[in-house]
Amino acid sequence: MIMKKNIGSADKIIRILVAVIIAGLYFANLITGTTAIILLVLAVVFVLTSLVGTCPIYMALGLNSNKKTINTHV
Repeated sequence: MIMKKNIGSADKIIRILVAVIIAGLYFANLITGTTAIILLVLAVVFVLTSLVGTCPIYMALGLNSNKKTINTHV
């Protein structure tokens, strides 16, 4: 099953930046414990969805930030 890309360039950049910030906070010991684990899992999901270009949550909600695949039919 091929999933359509629904994440645009700006969205990818934001996701990667958020993941880098979370990693930085973790390695600086500013987040720890359960909060750190939850945020690190979120960071990994952000990186993976950015690399793949598809977000399952966007699909479920019918969202699309990828201008190349937005349906422009009237």
